[in-house]
Amino acid sequence: NDYKKLSMQCKDFVVGLLDLCRNTEEVEAILNGDVEMNHNNGEHGRPSLSRLKLAIKYEVKKFVAHPNCQQQLLSIWYENLSGLRQQTMAVKFLVVLAVAVGLPFLSMAYWIAPCSKLGRIMRGPFMKFVAHAASFTIFLGLLVMNAADRFDGTKLRPNETTGNVKQLFRMKTSCFSWMEMLIISWVIGMIWSECKEIWSQGPKEYLFELWNMLDFGMLAIFAASFIARFMAFWHASRAQNFVDANMKDLASPTLEPNIKYYTLARINWDPSDPQIISEGLYAIAVVLSFSRIAYILPANESFGPLQISLGRTVKDIFKFMVIFIMVFVAFMIGMFNLYSYYLGAKQNEAFTTVEESFKTLFWAIFGLSEVKSVVINYKHKFIENIGYVLYGVYNVTMVIVLLNMLIAMINSSFQEIEDDADVEWKFARAKLWFSYFEEGRTLPVPFNLVPSPKSLLYLLLRIKKWISKPFMCQKKNFQEDAEMNKHERLHVNYIIKYIINILKCIIKLNASLGQRKQSSIRSSDEIHLNSLNNPPRQYQKIMKRLIKRYVLKAQIDKESDEVNEGELKEIKQDISSLRYELLEEKSQNSEDLAELIRKLGEKLSIDSKEEESKR
Repeated sequence: NDYKKLSMQCKDFVVGLLDLCRNTEEVEAILNGDVEMNHNNGEHGRPSLSRLKLAIKYEVKKFVAHPNCQQQLLSIWYENLSGLRQQTMAVKFLVVLAVAVGLPFLSMAYWIAPCSKLGRIMRGPFMKFVAHAASFTIFLGLLVMNAADRFDGTKLRPNETTGNVKQLFRMKTSCFSWMEMLIISWVIGMIWSECKEIWSQGPKEYLFELWNMLDFGMLAIFAASFIARFMAFWHASRAQNFVDANMKDLASPTLEPNIKYYTLARINWDPSDPQIISEGLYAIAVVLSFSRIAYILPANESFGPLQISLGRTVKDIFKFMVIFIMVFVAFMIGMFNLYSYYLGAKQNEAFTTVEESFKTLFWAIFGLSEVKSVVINYKHKFIENIGYVLYGVYNVTMVIVLLNMLIAMINSSFQEIEDDADVEWKFARAKLWFSYFEEGRTLPVPFNLVPSPKSLLYLLLRIKKWISKPFMCQKKNFQEDAEMNKHERLHVNYIIKYIINILKCIIKLNASLGQRKQSSIRSSDEIHLNSLNNPPRQYQKIMKRLIKRYVLKAQIDKESDEVNEGELKEIKQDISSLRYELLEEKSQNSEDLAELIRKLGEKLSIDSKEEESKR
């Protein structure tokens, strides 16, 4: 708890510094750090934002979502497109549509002239995001179009083959269509893009990002699917070559079994056939591809919080799965041990094998399993009653307790995000934007497969650097030796001068009468010399200024919010003195009132006596 409090204090401190910034220079000093010392000014004149990267890495969400920070990010996001920032959503949508339609031409123009005005616009983070999003949308469209010929059902039934005397049936089913070739080019481009990202970030940073894991899994499954499909086509091609060389008719009774297999209908294929495996893996990869759309949702204010809630829900489900698997496996093994001896002696096959036990308990969560699953055809009531009890306890535990606990966890996570939706969304949007701030990956998939002249130039410069590195190291060693000898001579001269100065100081100290005064003057001179030798940098001046403001504000807040002990004593004394004064004034007033009543009584008695005497 103490460490958490310190962490919260540090987060509040940096947010407080951002609150006190009065101009862009101070904001940049906080977000970029000491640029003069790090010598890191970013690419293409962009600020490095090193401190902001650390804030995103350690999830300091309030710092990242601060208006000053978001303003700086917006200015970089719309780099070279400042006029687009104030446009309406309809205009931005038209820009995105135009980029999607003209993506091949824009990529070609950037490939030819990367340093032109259009090339600089293409290197902007917003245009990179639009280009990559358009490319991925086209990829999803290709996945849909690849299945368009089967929307109304396939024309070839699983038990049918095409009648061709010379061509094997599998040559038609396993060959790649032009649509599938386009999909393969997109997948290869995405694999190349991920390899470049691993190279730039490093494997450790790459694996920490969950979206990268999704991309890796999706591309690995696509690659495995296409490899399996290629293996099926390769085996069918070998069989077709054998038929073309040795046979004239596939209907020949002497057809070898390994060749005849490639003429069979789908229902007669082996379960481990490469084409069947390829189709299964391809279906999984398509599902993962469409789920990848959630990565770009934080760019929108409406869909961003929903995507964040969905991600938090997935994390809650993974936490819940630990308890769920423990309970599920316990009942699955227990029910299997109870009914494994009654195979063929039950009304159904539930719980008689591990597979049937898993299926029955899994579908029981959704209410799709029957009660007769525990009924035995023989009069073994003891086993049957235990089965009823265990099955009932399982349903109560899973459906009533654990599922409701999962729903409560999801509601709690959603409410946390909803309460702080603006901060959560801006933090997620900043993470998305930062992935496009880095240099490189300008051309979208699959145009990144074509090496640009700029890439070839960088490759040649790197090869030249690698070749000249041994010679540079040797030359550097000679220079270091020369510098070492020079520094040694300077060091000896410096020591001699230092000893002479010490002797002069001792003589002066002995000759002087005011030793304290002399020492104070000497120390002030040394401080002055140090300040002249190491003048404060602009970053240090800005940070000192901000910290002074922060400390002053904290003191003012403390004086306005808190009352010290002395002031409390003064207030108590004032209250007690006021009380005594009020009591004294009350007693004085009561005495005056009694005197007035006495005088009034006397006056009335005198008046009554005078009236009686007159009568």
